[in-house]
Amino acid sequence: MLEKIKKSFRSASSKNGSYSVGMIALVICMVIVVNLIAGQLPENVKSIDISDNNIYGVSKTSKKVLNKLDKKVTFKIYAEKESTDTRIKSFIKKYTALSDKISVTWIDPVLHPSALTKAGVEKDMIVISCKDTGKTKSVSFDDILVSDSYSYYTTGSSSASEFDGEGQFTSAINSVTSEQTEKMYYTTGHGEAIFSDSVTKLFSKNNLTTDEVNLMMTGEIPDDCDLLFMDAPSKDISDDEKTLLLNYLKKGGKVFIILGDIEGETPNLDEVLKEYGMQEADGYIADMQRSYQGNYYYIFPEITATDDLANNLESEMVLMINAHGLTTTDPARDTITTTAFMQTSDNSYAVTEDKQEEGTYTLGAVATEQITSDDSSDSSSSQTSRLTVISSESMINSQITDTYTTLENLDLFMNAVTANFDKTKNIAIKAKSLEVSNNTMQHAGIISILTIFGIPLVILIYGFMRWWKRRKV
Repeated sequence: MLEKIKKSFRSASSKNGSYSVGMIALVICMVIVVNLIAGQLPENVKSIDISDNNIYGVSKTSKKVLNKLDKKVTFKIYAEKESTDTRIKSFIKKYTALSDKISVTWIDPVLHPSALTKAGVEKDMIVISCKDTGKTKSVSFDDILVSDSYSYYTTGSSSASEFDGEGQFTSAINSVTSEQTEKMYYTTGHGEAIFSDSVTKLFSKNNLTTDEVNLMMTGEIPDDCDLLFMDAPSKDISDDEKTLLLNYLKKGGKVFIILGDIEGETPNLDEVLKEYGMQEADGYIADMQRSYQGNYYYIFPEITATDDLANNLESEMVLMINAHGLTTTDPARDTITTTAFMQTSDNSYAVTEDKQEEGTYTLGAVATEQITSDDSSDSSSSQTSRLTVISSESMINSQITDTYTTLENLDLFMNAVTANFDKTKNIAIKAKSLEVSNNTMQHAGIISILTIFGIPLVILIYGFMRWWKRRKV
């Protein structure tokens, strides 16, 4: 009997069967080893984002903030971990793995109800804090999974329409670790436009505090004003306001003006622009070359921005509708430098009811001047005044920015705003749409690793075994 068993193992069929079993066993062992190795990889490596619109992706802006993080930051999450939305859990895990300065603690409010009272927070909130600065900022789950309020009013129910994990976390980390605060005042009293929710959220993400000021009532620009903003006034400023603006700029102030549709003449506002090398063209601008589907008043400007103004611009696609135009002129002083960062093609026209004037028109420009106080010869004590002008309110109009979310209108706008501050960069990140079919995180395991390595591995082993068998024969 023993001899028969030995002979059976010497048969061709037995050898081939043993060969197949051996190969299968070897492949399985290799896959297990690869997966064990994959399990030890960092979370940001082994988590693969296969969601539409890359909702789990982390931008270069956030990575720069995290790479420069030199203070310890704590994420305290007051929520039941098991019942927390998978998208939020997945993103927290991936985002916080990008820096060893961030620690994460989950606190179950059911098991520890007094923790909410002690921290002064509600359920489903994340408290992001920095011990070195003593600053904290709270982020609600509702700030991350943003509901569509319009849908609620039209259908009676609402669901998450945007995912804003990256924007909220990066803003909070920058806020709690930064010693820098900036204050912007926006003018009233001239029929100015109102900032959209999208714009105010970006101001908040950049930790920019805002307040209104009526220059006719106050008679002065507040001392803590880091940037004075005038958003699409519908009537001219007064003589006194013109004097205030010019004196403020001559002392190193920062002013940002978006031109609006004004009926009648605007001699005072025109004089401010003229002193800094800009003059408004009559009528609306039509671009015969860079327009939207043949509508010549829907313009895609040429972006000529550099340095901070060009930060994180990828497509350089900005849309402006019914825009006014500017022409550059000689400024009032040789110390003033005026530079365009948006302009039309050379096949454009300033169109009025009576005439059409061909030319290249500026749609956004910055004028700077180095200011040194009279009682100091030290160049280090000098300041830089800055006047930024955008020729159309459509640049930040929500009907454009909220409809065409892939455009970079708000990216360029926020770059232009934060460029006024020496120590502040634009870290405002827009929320990502959830109007998609696939929002899952694929974890690196048997499926992903085997897909990448498994098939080539099987082919390689199979070929080697065949070669070895033929070699022995």
